[in-house]
Amino acid sequence: MDEQLVTPPPRADTPDATSPARQARMLFKAMRPRQWSKNLFIYAALVFDAKLFDIPLFLKTTAGFLIFCLLSSAVYLMNDLADIEADRLHPTKKNRPLASGRLSPRVAMVTAVVLIVTTIPLSFWLDWRFGAIALTYLVVQVAYTFSLKHIVIVDVFGIAAGFVLRVAAGVVLVEARNFSPWLYICVTLLALFIAIGKRRHELTLLRGAADSHRKILSEYNLRLLDDMMGLVTAATAVTYAFYTFSAPNLPDNHTMMLTIPFVLYGIFRYQYLIHVRGEGGSPDELLFRDKPLLIDIVLWILTALLVMYVLPA
Repeated sequence: MDEQLVTPPPRADTPDATSPARQARMLFKAMRPRQWSKNLFIYAALVFDAKLFDIPLFLKTTAGFLIFCLLSSAVYLMNDLADIEADRLHPTKKNRPLASGRLSPRVAMVTAVVLIVTTIPLSFWLDWRFGAIALTYLVVQVAYTFSLKHIVIVDVFGIAAGFVLRVAAGVVLVEARNFSPWLYICVTLLALFIAIGKRRHELTLLRGAADSHRKILSEYNLRLLDDMMGLVTAATAVTYAFYTFSAPNLPDNHTMMLTIPFVLYGIFRYQYLIHVRGEGGSPDELLFRDKPLLIDIVLWILTALLVMYVLPA
């Protein structure tokens, strides 16, 4: 049987790879636009403080969303630059633009710096409190890239912190008055759930070679991660249930409790994808790839909007 010839991806020092057009495409890919969906958490305060149809606040929140998209992209570039050698040992991350050699490290570094020196002043211009949160987000992510992700358990809290700070950024932009503290706890627990699932996927995917890619993985095992996941799963469900009937700005008839089944299904579906399908390494891609999960999230959003804005009592 004849061997098939496989053309390797062009290296950064080949004429095709160094062309401005190709570098621009690879740079955009390295900025991970699919992961910008994480920044949608910034809209939580706008929606759950019943200000969704306040046009000035909606536009202000959207500006904050765009700023966080660019700032998070700077963090992704910085993280990929720091992990370029380790990513080359990973079965999927080796195909990233920097690890595969299709993107020049110099281009990525310059872009990351430009994004940071642009977005931080813009965030303070939008609102000084928003600027302080954006700067805190950057500091936490830099600490995560170079230190926190190498400390067992602290690494998953570092990931969760990014989600909570996004929510807090939205709160200050809309000057939320009735944003329930329960939602902060829900977001924290949900982020921990996703982070633990990601660690579990890495441990399963890499198996015996896990610590060669990320040394912190040698500090984990499947039993520990499953126990941690079980704890945050139960806590997330209970916390969200408390929110639906105790938050001050929700209808007195407790109709927000109608959204609980969607939350439970989403948690169970994600666990199914992790434990049965062996997925969970890229939550952002999983969201768009798994139709049942996507439909569930859409139905949850529509039901919550119906309760908040159409059927208040």
